[in-house]
Amino acid sequence: MKIGAHALRNNLFVAPMAGVTDRPFRKLCKRFGAGLAVSEMISANTQLYATEKTRRRADHAGEASPIAVQIAGADPAMMAEAARHNVERGAEIIDINMGCPAKKVCNRAAGSALLRDEALVARILDAVVAAVDVPVTLKFRTGWDPESRNAVRIARIAEDAGIQALALHGRTRACGFSGRAEHATVAEVKRATRLPVIANGDIASPEEAGRVLGATGADGVMIGRAAQGRPWIFREIAHYLATGERLAAPLVTEIRAVLLEHLDALYEFYGRDTGMRVARKHIAWYTKGLAGAAAFRAEMNTLETCEEQVAAVDRYLGRLAGSAPRLVYEEERAA
Repeated sequence: MKIGAHALRNNLFVAPMAGVTDRPFRKLCKRFGAGLAVSEMISANTQLYATEKTRRRADHAGEASPIAVQIAGADPAMMAEAARHNVERGAEIIDINMGCPAKKVCNRAAGSALLRDEALVARILDAVVAAVDVPVTLKFRTGWDPESRNAVRIARIAEDAGIQALALHGRTRACGFSGRAEHATVAEVKRATRLPVIANGDIASPEEAGRVLGATGADGVMIGRAAQGRPWIFREIAHYLATGERLAAPLVTEIRAVLLEHLDALYEFYGRDTGMRVARKHIAWYTKGLAGAAAFRAEMNTLETCEEQVAAVDRYLGRLAGSAPRLVYEEERAA
């Protein structure tokens, strides 16, 4: 699959997620087979460029090319300047956020709130595409609410503006993350545009990835929450799409090594104190559904140093490896 001049290794994408898709996580997902990992959303507000949060979100040191940066805002000129600013700092693909349903984003008329103003959408897309000489992509939702789905019109506006790929989440802004994503609109958008279309929303298994690709004709799939604590899902999906067969569950010893490496990367990236706090949610995601995980997490959340955190993870996964060589989740035991 290609986006502009960039030939991707496959058609598997990591969805941009605030507080999740930082540099350590993106690098890990790419290592496990993701073709592209998009950064956390960066505000187009120039007053925020100097903040520690924005500097971290724009940090791509050591990350494999292509570097994709997502920007968010509601002013065409500011969005154009944000695109130029990030390209000057290494971005090779600019992604525009018109999909975030969060109130703090939509209250500023950004994210998925923009879908209510198609003329403004066109002005933003035109401005950003004209501002940079790298490919520009768009992530959006099917509409503001189920009664006003306008994804096909937005896709045609994007194609006219020179956008080079679309990622479509199969929910409206009003849906948030409730209910199930619907991908019939993805299929409509694919039929209505010549652009590559990436399906997003509730794709949590290799089988679901294959089903969505077959049902929609989409060119790729974008994985968000299903990759939290499970970056190897990209390896599993790639294998399934190539062979029609599921990979065996990963060895516990492999996942122990991966998680310990992830912790080290978080401590280095954020600093020890912040890194330890950020690591707690990742540890919870990695261990969710494993035997004894609830008691382990309760203990882990009381720890106060990185060394204690690492030792607790090592002990817990070491015990699991001693009882079963491969990861087994509680729902699989029950089945």
